[in-house]
Amino acid sequence: MTRWGILATGHIAGRFAEDLRLVPGAELVAVGSRTPESAERFAARHGAARWYGSWTELAADDEVDVIYVATPHAAHHEATRVCLDAGRAVLVEKPFTLDLPTSAELVETARARGVFLMEAMWMRTNPLILRLTQLVADGAIGEVTGVRADFGAAGPFPPEHRMRARALGGGALLDLGVYPVSLAHLLLGVPQHVHAWAKLSPEGVDENTGIVLGYDSGAVATLSCGMVGATPLTASITGTTGRIDLPEPFFRPGSAVLHRAEAEPETLTDDLVGGGYQYEAAEVQRCLAAGLTESPLVPHSATLEVMALLDGIRERIGVHYA
Repeated sequence: MTRWGILATGHIAGRFAEDLRLVPGAELVAVGSRTPESAERFAARHGAARWYGSWTELAADDEVDVIYVATPHAAHHEATRVCLDAGRAVLVEKPFTLDLPTSAELVETARARGVFLMEAMWMRTNPLILRLTQLVADGAIGEVTGVRADFGAAGPFPPEHRMRARALGGGALLDLGVYPVSLAHLLLGVPQHVHAWAKLSPEGVDENTGIVLGYDSGAVATLSCGMVGATPLTASITGTTGRIDLPEPFFRPGSAVLHRAEAEPETLTDDLVGGGYQYEAAEVQRCLAAGLTESPLVPHSATLEVMALLDGIRERIGVHYA
């Protein structure tokens, strides 16, 4: 049995707790929050035996094997560091932190302590995404020449919302754009050329962002994210001999369409259950059982490369965090 703790009690934490019920061998045993009242309510709602009114108390619980950190972006670094310092394995929500230096520090800390650490980029553990990645690697659509993906939310978000709060790491890029960027990275790796433009909000965060990544292979990734209008949430992967189309939402697909030259389109499906968070939890448990300190599906190198890319995009569009 893998004993889980959840740090934070917001919407994503609740969705993760619900999906954790679907993971064989998983048990939610404790919850931690900045306020005991919030932790107690969450624990009662999701069946956790213990609750704590501080992160430190949760991290100190020796009957917790791994902690899922689901705070707002700006608190990821501090909360994760508290857990690592206590020797707890950690699954931390994306984006890992607000920038590369703090992300690298967490990875170095985990490695120095020999503790498991993984970014909760659940897209990279989705069964159909894994299947499609293998198809691409096996040459099903030839050499990849293009990736297109979008993630735009309708809004509008009021000025006090975390999406517009620069102090909380607000903006479309880190919250939504991390998915298209991660998909491009998964398929094409680190780009050699980066171009980006964004419309900024009065608070100084990006509201509507376009990104073009260029690769020396000749491949191009055209990506967008925003919080001023709902986009299709689709993606496509184009190769020299075919194409794969991912429907809404591309980061948690239940199906995809494979187009190959001189062949009828083939629909690929997967029996997606729950909200999709259970797959990352299962991957954490698999790694812990194998004695691993990082996941081969979401390796530290990928997390740091994507964070470096997000830093570069933010620099180009003029979004800066304290």
